[in-house]
Amino acid sequence: MTARPLIVHGGLALATALLLCEAPAFAADDHSGLPQIAACQACHGREGISESAEIPNLAGQKKDYLVKQLEAFRSGLRKNDLMAAIAGQLGDAEIRALALAWSSLPGASAASAGQALAIRSRMTFPASFPNGFTLYESVAEPEDGRVTRRYANAAALRAARDGTPLPAGAAIIVANHAAQLDAAQRPTLDAEGRPLAGKVLSYAGMEARAGWGADVPALLRNGDWDYALFSDAGIRRDSLNQAACLACHKPIAADSYVFTVKALKAAAARPPA
Repeated sequence: MTARPLIVHGGLALATALLLCEAPAFAADDHSGLPQIAACQACHGREGISESAEIPNLAGQKKDYLVKQLEAFRSGLRKNDLMAAIAGQLGDAEIRALALAWSSLPGASAASAGQALAIRSRMTFPASFPNGFTLYESVAEPEDGRVTRRYANAAALRAARDGTPLPAGAAIIVANHAAQLDAAQRPTLDAEGRPLAGKVLSYAGMEARAGWGADVPALLRNGDWDYALFSDAGIRRDSLNQAACLACHKPIAADSYVFTVKALKAAAARPPA
């Protein structure tokens, strides 16, 4: 797992049927015929009208324009890691069906901005942390004077040692520290010249629980993983929309959606101290 994105996506026959029938505009509360819509709504709004200046509206856009943008994200011609992860899962018929659906809706007006169907985290900060967790990676970030430490619980470490996918019950916690400072307010370095960890600034986490993926749109689903951000006191930031985290981790399904799985496996292979 990496803290950077947090610092945070099916149905070809149905999509083709919609396309061939030139389906009318879908109702905001009835998009069962096009399951990919739910992933779009997580960021772009229930009716394709975003409340964020950084996220474009989809409703009312020209169909051909939307097709070209999704194709560009899929091919890499247009660069955006999150959209590339989503578009990379879509076939031609699905792209055209989505473009048709969104283009059929009314465009934005001053009163029409709708709230995104944000995906909220269910993960809670482990009360006993760091007990029950093993530090498997510590990385110095000299450019911003921070130290990042990554911990895995027993379930995650055991799976990494066995070479099996991380199971339900696995959890990883990322602790973001300020660097220790000496009397002159300079980072205190270890024997290898890396800043030593000082006070905790914040935490990030990911946890898998059986059934958690069931309510996440298929294009965003990371198995049963949830992602969360926490304060230095372990209080979850409930404003986080997991959609960006899920999209970012989606392409690494083969690594159990964990960016640092190589370091985790290396730590798991070491004999106990």
